[in-house]
Amino acid sequence: MATRKVVRKKAVRKSATARAAGSTDTSLQYLLFNASVRRADNWNELNIIGGKLNSPGVSKTAAADLHAGAEKLMSKIAALEGYWAFPGQSLFQAAIDALTDSDYGYFLHVVGRISGALKNESYRRTADAWDLNAEIEDDAIIPDYHDQHGSSRPYFEVLVVDANLSEAQQERLRQEVRSLRRPEDPFIYEIVFVPSFQDAMVATVVNYDLQSVVIKDGFPYQSDLSFPEMDEFLRRGTLVGEDSLASEDYAVELASRIYRARPELDAFLVTDRGVEGLAGKVSAPNIRRVFFAAEETMELHLSILAGVGDRYDAPFFENLKKYARRPVGTWHALPVARGKSIFNSHWIQDMGHFFGANLFMAESSATTGGLDSLLEPTGNIKQAQEKAARCFGSDQTYFVTNGTSTANKIVVQGVCKPGDIVLIDRNCHKSHHYGLVLSGAQPLYMDAFPLVPYSMYGAVPLRSIKETLLQLKAEGKLGKVRMLLLTNVTFDGHLYNVKRVMEECLAIKPDLIFLWDEAWYAFARFSPFYRHTRTAMGARAALVERYASDEYREEYAKFKKSIGSIDIKNKKLLSTRLLPDPDKVRFRVYCTQSTHKSLSALRQGSMIHVNDQDFKDDAHEAFDEAFMTHTSTSPSQQIIASLDLARRQAELEGYRLVTRQIQLALELRLQVNNHPLISKYFRFLDPADLIPKQYRQSGLASYDAPGVTWKTVVDAWEEDEFALDPTRLTLVCGNAGYDGTQFKGLLADKYDIQVNKTTRNTVLFQSNINNSRSSTAYLIETLVKLARQVDNRLARSSRDEKAAFAARVKSLTEDVPDLPDFSHFHDKFRSNPKSKTREGHMREGFFSAYVSENCEHVRLFSKEIDTRLRKGPELVSANFVIPYPPGFPIMVPGQVLSPGIINFMRALDVKEIHGYNAELGIKLLKMGKPRAAAKKKSAAKKR
Repeated sequence: MATRKVVRKKAVRKSATARAAGSTDTSLQYLLFNASVRRADNWNELNIIGGKLNSPGVSKTAAADLHAGAEKLMSKIAALEGYWAFPGQSLFQAAIDALTDSDYGYFLHVVGRISGALKNESYRRTADAWDLNAEIEDDAIIPDYHDQHGSSRPYFEVLVVDANLSEAQQERLRQEVRSLRRPEDPFIYEIVFVPSFQDAMVATVVNYDLQSVVIKDGFPYQSDLSFPEMDEFLRRGTLVGEDSLASEDYAVELASRIYRARPELDAFLVTDRGVEGLAGKVSAPNIRRVFFAAEETMELHLSILAGVGDRYDAPFFENLKKYARRPVGTWHALPVARGKSIFNSHWIQDMGHFFGANLFMAESSATTGGLDSLLEPTGNIKQAQEKAARCFGSDQTYFVTNGTSTANKIVVQGVCKPGDIVLIDRNCHKSHHYGLVLSGAQPLYMDAFPLVPYSMYGAVPLRSIKETLLQLKAEGKLGKVRMLLLTNVTFDGHLYNVKRVMEECLAIKPDLIFLWDEAWYAFARFSPFYRHTRTAMGARAALVERYASDEYREEYAKFKKSIGSIDIKNKKLLSTRLLPDPDKVRFRVYCTQSTHKSLSALRQGSMIHVNDQDFKDDAHEAFDEAFMTHTSTSPSQQIIASLDLARRQAELEGYRLVTRQIQLALELRLQVNNHPLISKYFRFLDPADLIPKQYRQSGLASYDAPGVTWKTVVDAWEEDEFALDPTRLTLVCGNAGYDGTQFKGLLADKYDIQVNKTTRNTVLFQSNINNSRSSTAYLIETLVKLARQVDNRLARSSRDEKAAFAARVKSLTEDVPDLPDFSHFHDKFRSNPKSKTREGHMREGFFSAYVSENCEHVRLFSKEIDTRLRKGPELVSANFVIPYPPGFPIMVPGQVLSPGIINFMRALDVKEIHGYNAELGIKLLKMGKPRAAAKKKSAAKKR
């Protein structure tokens, strides 16, 4: 662990003793989410204590208590402080010495400098923050929020794992590295030293500033401190443990473990042994180079800068900036290009002043002159997409400039052909349904579990998916099954166990294609908490590694011997965890992401990530054709550039931003649900509210219940069928007498708080990397005000008014309509109406409605509806009907309407229903003979 000259003896050993007494939190949750934030808070608290110690009227008794409090807090800080480069050895020692000498004036000066630099991050921008005798310039203390010039070089820290350096040697190496800095270097960095495998892993997790790790061969595994939960968490998914590792293998295994936690970090191995032999053992993708210890430091220094520079490089954005600086004559489309039609205008100059000149200087419809074509990239867009593929763990990545609605249609149309069967969640985004219409594939709609009290659906149980696949196999239709299409994460935060879903489905159909709609979920790649089990690309990588191991082959052999045949008659299959044959599995995984929804891209900036080992042979040409079909020939240069930059940011600080996002969401949930006033009328729903017990095998009911540790949560996320994304916070507002739409409007109009979606009695708060502690505090403050208003109003209400309020609450929270499942397609749109599976030719139903004579309208509340539900003829939807909320189609073309669907429509009190005109009524198809009967009649005619 990193040490300070005297601190190692005085502070660190003291803190290790204090830790045993429980003064320092080393729990998994604290280290993952709180250590960095609380560190700044602790230094700020020391600054406050220093101020009190310097107060003129402080008594000796009070001073003694404050002094003891400062010593205790310094010990607490010292326990983890070595995992960061700032404040560094001299500043930390100065604080220790000043407190020991009771020099409270100087103590306040030192801790004030450290606290202030951590708060405003001036240590990243100026060397003066590290010098107690220097004055810090104002622009270093408070940087310009809209700084156009980027005058300070980006700062990062390098972790050096070396057990053999003395403190004096460490300081000499720091100074040597500083002396290597050149004015032309694009970045600056400082060094953090740790002496062991465990210390290196803890530093990797808690220090968000790390960008590179230098691993010097010959260090021990154990830290002199204890991190049992963290150590277990970081071993998950690895095939080796400490006991099975030889000490000479620690360096390579540490690099691999760091890659699992933070794949974006570069690793450099340094050895005194034969460098050629160690280089042959390198397996982790993050190891950029192996050095022999005798080689000069400059080479390593330049390699570190080059590694970070590779991630920092945004090829399309950089070329767009160069293009904007060129004196280009625009004899093509786009009068706004270069901005002359704007800035020379007598009437719309304010447009230019508002958006700024660069927006127009960077505008072009050309694909030459340093730019590139999104439709067929060969230059900097191609390079940008390759970097995005590396960042997100895919083989290929495609940029999409008109949203994930288009990305979804590209994948569905590019992978599926007419007649293919696609297993799909009925509640997925409408773009998937339209994609199926375009491709001609048959949707086989599966039902998610309903959450009637909150007027929402969850996700599709794995048992239902397996049962459907087995039934298709029994009917000889498994060969027609092309794809499983699911939304992960759902609008309301339901997370699939992606790894398990793919594993068990591949046991039934080894070449099944998976499309995971991760529109709201691009951020998850940058947290080890989500990545390995609950994301498409992470789970795919984990399964590839698993199936390549000898251990899995042994596990599969035992499974195959015990399970029997894989067919519908084998009743064990639905309740057994199925394993696929590693020799037959084909990994074909796609995911679509709205980069703009959870990372720093402009609106409509999305990506398609492809990890399909049969892509070139089976899908590439059709996929490219679909991409050409749906991609504009005039894509936005700004959106493409923002995708390039969102990738840059994600690789360089995604871990920090996402970890903070999770921490703020957890803190918000804790504060609201435990607030005595707020919780009377509002509360955030827990896993127990949104996931039925049978899908939470761990029994995890809440993230903030007493006794729940983050280890409990991690264990649950590894094994439970569904988990609740803690960053998606569903607030029940019905107990305060507000319906979701009403409460959303109130928050927006009166308090300038925007929320995501609503249901009958809830609103959804989606945390993201843009949230701050201040915005979290403001939301809590607002909920306190609203709860107090309800409380005061009820206190002044008459008996009748209280009864009316109670009735309103009951109406919103108890008298809720049942949620309808998908019924079935009309026989005319089914290849075999007698089949037990319910796929249908939705495309035919969709285009049948293009002929007006095929359609009719029936009013929703008419007697005709009820009569036809009882006696016929069947009511068959002519189009998609999508109420907002909930935002998914409750009717699709060719679907027979059930009483449940009609009752749900009649109970809806939302204003926005796409595909439905209240004045005309429900649009229905006039049905002729069923598809099978028509074919039979045609065949008889021919005979």
